[in-house]
Amino acid sequence: MVNYRRVGPLAVVAATLIVSGCVGGVTPREIASRPTGVEGQWMDTQGVAISTFSGGRFDSVATDTGSKLSEGTYRMRDRNNVEITMTSLIRQTRTNVNCALVSPNQLNCTNASGQNFVLTRRGGVS
Repeated sequence: MVNYRRVGPLAVVAATLIVSGCVGGVTPREIASRPTGVEGQWMDTQGVAISTFSGGRFDSVATDTGSKLSEGTYRMRDRNNVEITMTSLIRQTRTNVNCALVSPNQLNCTNASGQNFVLTRRGGVS
């Protein structure tokens, strides 16, 4: 036999959580699938290269040939800033790049020479 005095309050809480999830318009699956930080694939604004950030490793490949252009490591300095240490496989030079995550879909970057560039997340996030 079910004790409705104990189950009743739990049912009300569960129903409230379900309704609030529907009203918010975001499902738990959508929240779980949203990228955090810089993990994932990014493209430069000229469409020349795709950069991948994964587990502290960084690499970029040419969009036209798929050839690897650079590789290295990255670390988050804080929630919105990332430091990349990369080696250009074409020039055989090592450089540091600092990027600011200005939105979930945009990284504003500056290399050691002061050159600015923008990366946008592939696939985007709403």
